[in-house]
Amino acid sequence: MEKEVNTLSLEIMLVVLVGSALHAIWNTLIKSGSDILLDMVLVTTGIAGVTALVVFFLPLPRSDSWGCLAISVLIHQAYFGSLMLAYRGADLSLVYPIMRGTAPVLITLIAAVMLDERPSWGGCAGILLVSIGVLVLAANASSSKGARLAPVAFALLNAGVIAAGTLVDGYGARLSGNAFSYTGWVLLLTAILIFGGATAWRCGLVIRHIRGGWKKGIIGGGCTYASYALALWAMTHAPIALVAALRESSIVFTGVAALFVLREKFSAWRYVSISLITAGAVAIKVF
Repeated sequence: MEKEVNTLSLEIMLVVLVGSALHAIWNTLIKSGSDILLDMVLVTTGIAGVTALVVFFLPLPRSDSWGCLAISVLIHQAYFGSLMLAYRGADLSLVYPIMRGTAPVLITLIAAVMLDERPSWGGCAGILLVSIGVLVLAANASSSKGARLAPVAFALLNAGVIAAGTLVDGYGARLSGNAFSYTGWVLLLTAILIFGGATAWRCGLVIRHIRGGWKKGIIGGGCTYASYALALWAMTHAPIALVAALRESSIVFTGVAALFVLREKFSAWRYVSISLITAGAVAIKVF
């Protein structure tokens, strides 16, 4: 691989932004349902269906990446579990920014220490602006009636899980030789474990929900795979911390979805947050 630079090319930037939009879509699908747990199982089942088809046409990840792949599957169990608990009883506009806004700071610190990836001053400024932007939105949302301690605590836990998973998968994807194959196997094995646990809990209820909402599951599963695969592909061509920070621009797309789909309140602070995120994305690209 060629030596990395500390900025993102326009191609990588656009790929990450597309992935961010897809990430916002599948999270909105889960939050818009009447039962978070069943919809989580529905989407992960859709992931299994989509990835089972994808990995059939792709080479196996290189054996060097299998350790990271196994660890990632375990991390993803914690990710989906804490995500479900965070979404129970709280607005999307509260917990999503906390989860996605805290993670880039953690990723940058860990990547600098463990992977010796130190972004430029402009990149650091961009990461800071993106993080501040999403946390401003979270602070504003915390004054709403949907703000409760438990979902916020699970959102913070999820941020730590996101940081750990991003670094493991960013490194694993580089070792795998094919980021799309690596992503497919991670998500396929994750989905199989979640489906197995859910059906052991309430088999009849889970099967009925999947039968009634399989289209939603396929859409959500496809968006989940594409979003993460695009992000990991970008991490094989650019510094992990910068890609991870720009990926949190999904808060912009989620804000739009919260406004028009979930009908959540859209205050002036959201415009401030979006402006900060946009400025951060520009700084990551230009400097």
